[in-house]
Amino acid sequence: MHRYLTADWIFPVTSAPIANGVLKVSSTGEILAIYTESEAAEQQINDVERFEGVLVPGFVNTHCHLELSHLFGKIPEQTGLPAFVREIVAQRTASDEIVIDAMKAADKAMYENGIVAVGDIANQLISKDVKQHSSLYYHTFVEVFGFNKPSHPIMDDAIRIRDSYWPLKASIVPHAPYSVFEELFKYIEKETRPIDILSIHNQETLAENEFFERGTGDFEAMYQRMGVPKTNAHGTGSNAIHYHLPQLPKNRTLLVHNTFTSKADIDFASAHHKELYWCLCPNANLYIENNLPEVMLFLDPQIKLTLGTDSLASNHQLSILAEMQTLQQQKRVPFNELLKWATINGACFLGIDQQYGSFETGKTPGVNLVELGAGQIIKSKNVKRLI
Repeated sequence: MHRYLTADWIFPVTSAPIANGVLKVSSTGEILAIYTESEAAEQQINDVERFEGVLVPGFVNTHCHLELSHLFGKIPEQTGLPAFVREIVAQRTASDEIVIDAMKAADKAMYENGIVAVGDIANQLISKDVKQHSSLYYHTFVEVFGFNKPSHPIMDDAIRIRDSYWPLKASIVPHAPYSVFEELFKYIEKETRPIDILSIHNQETLAENEFFERGTGDFEAMYQRMGVPKTNAHGTGSNAIHYHLPQLPKNRTLLVHNTFTSKADIDFASAHHKELYWCLCPNANLYIENNLPEVMLFLDPQIKLTLGTDSLASNHQLSILAEMQTLQQQKRVPFNELLKWATINGACFLGIDQQYGSFETGKTPGVNLVELGAGQIIKSKNVKRLI
């Protein structure tokens, strides 16, 4: 059995939009054919399901923290990142039952919001069962951090967690430049396999750059509270990305947030790492810092952007379309561009673009119905998942 779906427009992503086109989709969600309006008429196709709106592939969420789902609504907005991190540490502990129930609800919400694949940060093994029983594809980034603690036990624990996620995809990644010392970066590099993809939080707050450039600010105060001494990396005159990027393996890597990334930083990164992707999480940036990246700096064909939701601790929903809507409203990014970030770019980063990310015959990317107004303005963050 198969279905024929049509709408005002079909956006295949890797080819031009088709007005009143028709998708032929199998019972398993495989794209069997894509017809223009005239081709569908010539084929004399019957039983076409007509929808008002536009058809787009399933969305790819390249940055999420499923483990933090139970913190929804518990952390005040616009505290700044250092204070937000303190709240995460203070409130994170909860019973397994509470955490698992919240993760199941978040996973279900992502499915209903048209998401088909997720890059998820994990510090534990607790999300494995939810992921194994999910309809979504997951790649788990087992996140490590360490200040002045020995790196051996940190990595031993990370390796155990990563290997325990099998048969799901997982790799070990650094948390952020301010929380990973040089020794731990060396251990991460040693443990990174050729098949692995990597992720790191990058320049999420102005205090992060200040700490590396001048050795002062909120992170310096945090180090003092923790009794952790600064290192030679802090107060060098160079910002955070100059510290961590040269220490990262040259595997495919996602830089996440980039709220305070400059054009010079982008140029530096592009020159030093050829397999970079840049993830924007605008609603989390507004929630935590009340700030957004300089998105126009990234509008270069050579720069590969993706989108993420971050966690329910820092967002009101887990919806990639809501992230797109924010960027369109506040940064005037065209829908066509946003759709690439939300689909094919994310699929390419996760290494699943043979199945997801675009309407092409043989793929099973999911099918979403989205409302667009004049000028391809997103009218609502509500998604109707058709397949």
